[in-house]
Amino acid sequence: MKKIVLLLAVLLFGAGSMMAQQDKSAEKAAKQAEKEAKKAEKAAKKAAEEAEANALFEQAVQALKNKDFVLEADRIEFKRGSFVYVTPNTNFVSVKGEKATIQLAFNTPAAGPNGITVDGTTSGVQMKTDKKGNVMYEMNVQGVAVSARVTFRMAKGTNKCTATVSPNFNSNRISFTGNLYPSSESNVFKGRSI
Repeated sequence: MKKIVLLLAVLLFGAGSMMAQQDKSAEKAAKQAEKEAKKAEKAAKKAAEEAEANALFEQAVQALKNKDFVLEADRIEFKRGSFVYVTPNTNFVSVKGEKATIQLAFNTPAAGPNGITVDGTTSGVQMKTDKKGNVMYEMNVQGVAVSARVTFRMAKGTNKCTATVSPNFNSNRISFTGNLYPSSESNVFKGRSI
């Protein structure tokens, strides 16, 4: 009788440990499947973001070719590297055909309600693409209150762009950094030009 009870106890213990091992392996497989699903979801999200960024890039390149675009700046950088974050709909560089507008507005009363706005005519327009696919667009802007060389730089795969305005008569360059859009998709408020 003792042998039978002992044999039953050994069998029950063995069956219990086998079931515990099966539960652990099932739990491990579930965790692995969950990890792979998260990885696949993350990869799909990244691919969708890259596709959207590439579409915006292609749209921006086409706007540059059409000479119908607006760079809405969210950051302005000055000559010696100091910078300030600004509102994109009042700080921009725009081109529509042969006409260009440069507007700089800060949140101070000294700058006026919409800051400083200058209009001019474009000339000497050049567009280049380097080996990596980055775009550089250069032009001269000549007007009543402006005489400058404006250089746009846009990295491949994004519509993030920097426009450097270099005046012809002094070295007070200003860089506008933001997103470049076709004029039809832009939302800027133009002030009265000087």
